[in-house]
Amino acid sequence: MAITFNADEIFEMAEQIERNAAEFYREAAKKTSDAAAQRMFLNLAAMEDSHLRTFREMRQQLGAGEKEQLTYDPDNQAMLYLRVIADGHGTEGRKSETEKLTGKETITELFEIAVNAEKNSVVFYTGLKVLVSTEAGRGKIDAIIKEELGHLAILKLQLAKLS
Repeated sequence: MAITFNADEIFEMAEQIERNAAEFYREAAKKTSDAAAQRMFLNLAAMEDSHLRTFREMRQQLGAGEKEQLTYDPDNQAMLYLRVIADGHGTEGRKSETEKLTGKETITELFEIAVNAEKNSVVFYTGLKVLVSTEAGRGKIDAIIKEELGHLAILKLQLAKLS
């Protein structure tokens, strides 16, 4: 079955990815004893929470056409597929980035994990954007990509400071 996602479904995935990201950053904050890094990770978690609210609001503003189911799916398999994608995107077979953390990572390693996760999010959203028609809200996916690029910039600046 070919699966096509509408903007509503994409935003639902984005919301889950943002929840996962906030959880990752909170876990990273717990895994380091460096107070400045803890604050940075908690700030990033708060940003992810903010993005979650933004994406939720954007989703609520979608028109009926953007929420329209694009494929016949009586068993709701597409939604199950979306959840699997959102929970496992870019984590190389792991349920979430937090499963990688042992507490033995250096601050630099924690930021590198976060950078890779953000890069994966940008790639993920860029790929999903192709699956959404213009009528179904493809342009709104660009807002998600811009948010993730902002996170990536923040993390890369922090990594540069640590070098």
